[in-house]
Amino acid sequence: MSSETSSAAAIGDVEGVSLYDVDHPAPVIEPPRKRTGKTPKGSRTNFEMYAWLFMRLSGIVLVVLVLGHLLIQLVLDGGVSKIGFAFVAGRWASPFWQAWDLIMLWLAMLHGGNGLRTVINDYAERDNTRFWLKMLLYTATVFTVLLGTLVIFTFDPNIR
Repeated sequence: MSSETSSAAAIGDVEGVSLYDVDHPAPVIEPPRKRTGKTPKGSRTNFEMYAWLFMRLSGIVLVVLVLGHLLIQLVLDGGVSKIGFAFVAGRWASPFWQAWDLIMLWLAMLHGGNGLRTVINDYAERDNTRFWLKMLLYTATVFTVLLGTLVIFTFDPNIR
C-alpha cells in the first residue's frame, strides 16, 4: 500500500493531506472535571438525563402558557391599561386562572433554576464555590415558589 493510499484513508483528511495518522494521533481533550478516586462508582444516576428532558418538556409547556397568558391579557382583555388590582382579583376568583398562574410560576422557576444549576456546574471551578452558589440558587428558587404559591392561594380581593 502506498503512502498516498494510507493518507487518503487516515482520519481528518483535508484535500488529500492527512492531519492525523498512526504516527501522529489526534490530541486527547480532557474533560473539565474528571471523576476522582473519592467519587463512588455507584453514585451515577440518570438525574442529568431527567433534568435535560424536563428542560425540553417544560419549555414547550411554558411557551404555550406564556403565549396564552399574553394573548389573553394583552389582546383579548383590553391591554395593559385594564390590568389592575380589580382585574387580578376577578381573575384569581376562578380556580382555572389560579391553576394557570400557579403552573406557569412553578414551571418558570424550576426551568430557570435548572438552567442556572447547569451554568453553575459548567463555570464554577471550585467545589466549595459550586456548592454555595447552588445552595443560594436553591434557596432563592424555593423561596420564590413558596411565596408565589402563597400569594396565589391566599389573595384576598377585600383587603382594606
